[in-house]
Amino acid sequence: MVEIRRYTEADKVAWDAFVAQSKNGTFLFFRDYMDYHADRFRDHSLMFYVSGSLYALLPANEADGVFYSHRGLTYGGLIMSQRCKTAQVRDIFMLLNDYLRQQGFCRVVYKHIPWIYASLPSEEDLFALSNVCRASLRSRDVASVVMLDRRLPFSTLRKRGVKKAEKAGVTIRESQDCSAFWCLLEKNLKEKYGAHPVHTLEEITLLKSRFPQHIRLFVAYKDESILGGTLLYMTSQTVKTQYISANEEGRRVGALDLLFSQFLEKCSEDGVKYFDFGTSNLVENDDLNDSLIFQKEGFGGRAVCYDTYEWEL
Repeated sequence: MVEIRRYTEADKVAWDAFVAQSKNGTFLFFRDYMDYHADRFRDHSLMFYVSGSLYALLPANEADGVFYSHRGLTYGGLIMSQRCKTAQVRDIFMLLNDYLRQQGFCRVVYKHIPWIYASLPSEEDLFALSNVCRASLRSRDVASVVMLDRRLPFSTLRKRGVKKAEKAGVTIRESQDCSAFWCLLEKNLKEKYGAHPVHTLEEITLLKSRFPQHIRLFVAYKDESILGGTLLYMTSQTVKTQYISANEEGRRVGALDLLFSQFLEKCSEDGVKYFDFGTSNLVENDDLNDSLIFQKEGFGGRAVCYDTYEWEL
């Protein structure tokens, strides 16, 4: 017997406790992270119970008759307990579709959680998407991921950059203040792409204060001047670059090459399994940003797909 309930603020403790022990949840699904932009996304997260016990969660929002999981998150599919099995997940999606029809939704857009964030095999939802929902692939973004226990060597260009940075006296340190890096990041995004960071400085400062062990900033300096850096989202087995940027001098002296050379080594020593350099797709048409993925693959990253599915109700 599967029961579905809509999340309310009274469920916060139970929700967060479930995420913490799930087989594919990360800190992005804690309510203190999800709800920082609650003013922009109307929450419609769901909780699934089997025989009265919380069995799975679905972070979601609604807009214009469409049910999204979740537009404000990088990924956001079904969060499952270690007890989850395929037949029960199939039943969850059957119930989900009935529930959404009753609520007046016409379509679902569903972001699958990439396998590198799961502590156990967790693709029961993909079976249900195909066999219950008859979902189609809406988009496929490609991330560049380093498997840290089988690291590929840096490319010749990246190795050369490391040596240039060392010769130039570049140093790498963790920073607790995002403001200088954010100025550099905003300038680069505006000049290169006419874009801006997904998070404002105020938002990322707030999130960093809430999750200091999970959101960390590492910066490259020369004579106390910032050359570039990366903001990292850190989970128990996977580290993800949420933002990467360098100024003109930083690019000239290979500051990011040295930063990632040192940090990948540290992640290996700390037992991290995967380093995710993030996706490299163009916003306008989902095609590859060739120069961006060239840099990431130069660090030894290889493809892991971030898939989004959709289906009509």
